[in-house]
Amino acid sequence: MSELFREFMDQAREEDRTYLMEHECKAILESLGISSTRAFVARSEEEAVEMSDSIGYPTVLKVISPKVIHKSDAGGVKLDLKDAEDVKRAYGEIATSFGDENLIGVAVQEMAPPGIEAIVGVTTDPTFGPILIFGLGGVFVEILQDISLRSIPLSELDAEDMIEEIKGISLLKGYRGYSADIPALKRLLLQISDLVMKNPEIAEMDLNPVFLYPSGYKVVDARIITGERPEPPKEPVSKQDLHDLFYPKSIAVIGASGTKGKLGWNVFRNLIDHNFRGELYPINPRAETIQGITAYPSISDVKAPIDVAVVLVPASITSEVVKECCDCGVKYVIVESAGFAEMGETGRQIEEDMVAITKPCGCRILGPNCSGVINTYCSMVQSIGIVDALSQGNIGLISQAGVCAAGMLWGLRHVMDFGIVATIGNKLDINETDMLEAVSMDDNVDIISMYLESVKGGRRFIDVAKRITKTKPIIVLKAGRTEAGRKAVTSHTASMAGNDTVYEAVFKQAGIIRARDYEHMFNLTRAISKQPLPEKEGVFIITYAGSLGVISADAIIDNGMKLSELEPELKERLRDLLPEYVGGMNPVDYTFSMDAETVRRTIEIGVESEDVGSFIVVLQAEVLGSYVEPLGDIDYKGKPVMACVAGKEFAIDDVIKMEKAGIPVYQTPEQCADAIAVMHRYWLKSR
Repeated sequence: MSELFREFMDQAREEDRTYLMEHECKAILESLGISSTRAFVARSEEEAVEMSDSIGYPTVLKVISPKVIHKSDAGGVKLDLKDAEDVKRAYGEIATSFGDENLIGVAVQEMAPPGIEAIVGVTTDPTFGPILIFGLGGVFVEILQDISLRSIPLSELDAEDMIEEIKGISLLKGYRGYSADIPALKRLLLQISDLVMKNPEIAEMDLNPVFLYPSGYKVVDARIITGERPEPPKEPVSKQDLHDLFYPKSIAVIGASGTKGKLGWNVFRNLIDHNFRGELYPINPRAETIQGITAYPSISDVKAPIDVAVVLVPASITSEVVKECCDCGVKYVIVESAGFAEMGETGRQIEEDMVAITKPCGCRILGPNCSGVINTYCSMVQSIGIVDALSQGNIGLISQAGVCAAGMLWGLRHVMDFGIVATIGNKLDINETDMLEAVSMDDNVDIISMYLESVKGGRRFIDVAKRITKTKPIIVLKAGRTEAGRKAVTSHTASMAGNDTVYEAVFKQAGIIRARDYEHMFNLTRAISKQPLPEKEGVFIITYAGSLGVISADAIIDNGMKLSELEPELKERLRDLLPEYVGGMNPVDYTFSMDAETVRRTIEIGVESEDVGSFIVVLQAEVLGSYVEPLGDIDYKGKPVMACVAGKEFAIDDVIKMEKAGIPVYQTPEQCADAIAVMHRYWLKSR
């Protein structure tokens, strides 16, 4: 904490106020080299005139009172005072109006020349802590809500992105005589970030307005609201990399059942059917064997080491079971049962009991209210729903909703290959950030998708994700955006969903790709997991239907990409392929004369072009199968291809074959264009 800030904080506490007055705020800012219209405190009419004479006219007078926070609204601001007589009159009006409001004096400051009006502020988010806000003032913020946000602390890139992100960036860069000193603005944002980091008692800050000039800026008004010094963020319970959670040598299923249809039957059946490579120990006091494997009355009766215990017992006895697991040296307890904090106070107390039991011994808890972990690389499926055969893949899926993740695998496994599927439920101990960090370290995983209803990891989530997205894309579907959604989230996983604007900002800050819905998340995941990232913005379109070619071209432009232009020599080669009635070079419309060999030769021409970064190929559903092998065998030289098949649901067998060949198939050109644009933007950001 800076000495000047401490001095003003102490004085504010003595006066029982939770904010710093304007002259105090500006003194702090000036001490950091932040330019402001400094406020001098006048306690008499004569002092106000002397200060105004010294500053130079015009000047501004503002009331200073611990009872008056919103000075303008209360009539406590007098602008554009041109001489001593104006100052005397303004001082008298303030003294008369606020004489009974514990008037300390009147602030005298220069009248700043007009510039581009901006706002710089700080607020505190319950999940991510201090958040910096920047936007243009006046109509931009009041009507257009033209603001950008980032979690503090900011990096230089964060500050640059905040400035570039607002809709009014053209005005800052120069428009009709207006412009702003962008390097100076960037320094201001970084200085405010640093000020808050060094003085965590700052709960809110409002620099409004800040006048931006072609050279420099002026903070015209400033306010700081203080709070208690926050607790430092809690470190993860353990520095474990969670490796043995994903690659256990032994699993005990407490509540394993021999009765088909019960959850304990499903979980144990999945482990058997998928040929889990380690040892399995069914725990059930009323059975000698479970599904052909020797059962044990309790986990303490198993005399071998156990890495993971999956718990499927009523919530009321879960604490006792967890205690027994800890006593037996179990490393990880996965509580798949429901009926905890999501159900109310009784369940919340059980959760607290479990934490109190496991924390001293270093045992980690996953869940409760989850569906365990699937790892195709050790043939482990802990799902509470029956899961059919899975192929090994490069996708990591982390889901706060266990049943949702497990249920979707029934269909998704035909077109997507997962490496790890991890569900987290109520996040009593292991949370989304722990899982994200652990899954990212698995060499089998190249892309991570996440379904989240809330974030517990706070700033650590941002830092971990930012590090991961430099090499592995993260796609997040965040639920609970609306008020109705937030209420549903609370009842489902006992999570408090944060402000969606803040989530949007921190996802950008961390380099996370945000999905609009489930379909969008899995559309993007399929594309990125199967295809390379496009390094160029040019897209080459091949179609059998002119209308779909036009729609594809529009979608490409709408997504900020461009149609590629073939080099002259390549155009000549393409002309040799085109029917006489086809003249377009991009989109290339072969109409219904298009066949697999023609498409293959056309793509091979496009691959050689320096201006082609990716392909959209619009194919007929009725002959889709004829394209699978020819398109799958092409050397695309690192350039992704997306297939658009209108009515693909009626050719699903061939769609699956195309997906298995590594080419994602979409229903519409817009979905293809969106995937390509998202991938290209990620490539640009991660370079």
